[in-house]
Amino acid sequence: MAERENRRNRRDDREENPEFQDRLVAINRVSKTVKGGKRFGFAALVVVGDQRGRVGFGKGKAKEVPEAIRKATEQAKRNLIRVPLRDGRTVHHDMEGRHGAGKVIMRTAPQGTGIIAGGPMRAVFEMLGIQDVVAKSIGSQNPYNMIRATLNGLSKETSPRQVAQRRGKKVGDILKKPEAETVEA
Repeated sequence: MAERENRRNRRDDREENPEFQDRLVAINRVSKTVKGGKRFGFAALVVVGDQRGRVGFGKGKAKEVPEAIRKATEQAKRNLIRVPLRDGRTVHHDMEGRHGAGKVIMRTAPQGTGIIAGGPMRAVFEMLGIQDVVAKSIGSQNPYNMIRATLNGLSKETSPRQVAQRRGKKVGDILKKPEAETVEA
């Protein structure tokens, strides 16, 4: 019984800890036609991250804007993914992600490049803590699809440590460049 209370207290501490930052990506006014006219509501799209490798997105709908944003933020915190970062500033390798008609291409970049990405992708990278990346979106410009495609690509990323562990080798063996073999004529 005491263990359950301790677990609950830790969970409460974690939720109160303001380690996550959120970014409102899109807000949309939606209407429902009823017998007496139209009922208006709001849909919000929010990206949440700790700027150290965890990011998630959520969407919420409500009659008022602040309530929609609160719901979206709560959902985003429940749907976090962890992404390994190289030197805490960029992605380890080039990748692409897809969702529906949306396709995004993300490339690693040298230090000082900055975030070269548009709209919703920029929000994901900033909340993730990436400082240098070059990204391009192709196809759908719908912010929901762009964020889902970006997270799809980021979830495919693997660090050298993960590759070495999967192959049963050392990280040094994975990162070592093969020596050019001389061809004898």
